[in-house]
Amino acid sequence: MFKFWFSIPLWQRVIGALILGIALGRIWGPDAASIKIIGDVFIGFIKMLVVPLIFFSLVAGVASIGDLRKLGSVGWRALLLFVVSGQIAVWLGLALGTFVMPGAGVDTSAIDMGTVPEPNNTTWQDMVMGMIPQSPVQVMADVNVLPLIVFSLLIGIGILMAKEEGEPVLKIFDSGSVVMQKVTMVVMELTPFGVFALMAWVAGTLGLDALQALGKLVFLNYLGCFLIIFVMYSAMIKFIARLPVIDFFRGIIDAIAVSYSTASSNATLPVTLRCVRRNLGVSNSVASFVVSLGATINMNGTAMYLGLATLFGAQIFGVDLSWGDYFLISILGTLGAIGAAGIPGAGLIMMALVFGAVGVPLETIAFVAGVDRIMDMMRTTTNVSGDAAVATTVAALTGEIDREEMISADDV
Repeated sequence: MFKFWFSIPLWQRVIGALILGIALGRIWGPDAASIKIIGDVFIGFIKMLVVPLIFFSLVAGVASIGDLRKLGSVGWRALLLFVVSGQIAVWLGLALGTFVMPGAGVDTSAIDMGTVPEPNNTTWQDMVMGMIPQSPVQVMADVNVLPLIVFSLLIGIGILMAKEEGEPVLKIFDSGSVVMQKVTMVVMELTPFGVFALMAWVAGTLGLDALQALGKLVFLNYLGCFLIIFVMYSAMIKFIARLPVIDFFRGIIDAIAVSYSTASSNATLPVTLRCVRRNLGVSNSVASFVVSLGATINMNGTAMYLGLATLFGAQIFGVDLSWGDYFLISILGTLGAIGAAGIPGAGLIMMALVFGAVGVPLETIAFVAGVDRIMDMMRTTTNVSGDAAVATTVAALTGEIDREEMISADDV
């Protein structure tokens, strides 16, 4: 029985659990809340992963950059494109959530969610001081994510500055990052059970309004990802790299197919590297560095979704967000995407990072967990396409691309 269960791809198990959960909730009604404890256990495990996953992933990601002085023009161009595209992506998610308001109109009076947090009225001075990790241990214990990110970045920079002497520490964080990814994969195996219970609770307690709101969220997730891929990446290839857009997308079609089916940037990495090298004509050195680094820190689809999902939760629970909160979301959305592991479900874990910082109830995760896998597949495709776009653009700017090979690859 167990062999048969694990022979079914995880995404198929999640979709099946989603359908069964909705059906049970509609039949059972409000009493379906009695099995919500199963979903709460799943959400509890997700919260458990936030601090160690951010800490190890960010430190390993920064340290993996290597010596920036040696990387020269390739390194700073790639990092600049990663950061700028990440900011554009998260603000796109915020714009979609603000104008469409997918979470508005959902009646949550039938459930007891506790007190809605007060709006975040902190000043920019308080925000700056709050970024300083005065006690890293206390920061981790309180899950205070912004100073945790700052501390993680500083540790990564320290490892870079230590050079050879920092290599033993780097190995520890590299191993820790891999271990946390494996732990995350174990927790993700609980997803079908958590999704089944949570969707039964949502459908039975909140009815069709909540399901329609989730449908809007899925639609906006796909719309945002399509805009990133076909507008932002196309503009990057057309106007910065000055290469044919159609040839670029034809060259990465294999990576797009694998990323959508696996929902894992890491699993798609070998295919992405092959497409960038063989089909797009990018040199081995640039492809290896940019694509490998991008699989760790370039998560534009995830960044867009974190902004969108935060507004979705704020609208459901009536949390008023200020422009300062929007700015904080843009920072945490970008950094949270950097800290997200390139495996299925990582974006779901990073949601707890952003929600807690701006006062959005973490119960929002229970709403979106059921449909997250459907959205994660498209977000991963966006992330992988971004890795290829940045690698191609950097190669074009530094003369490390064979333009004729890229154009002729379609005829092979």
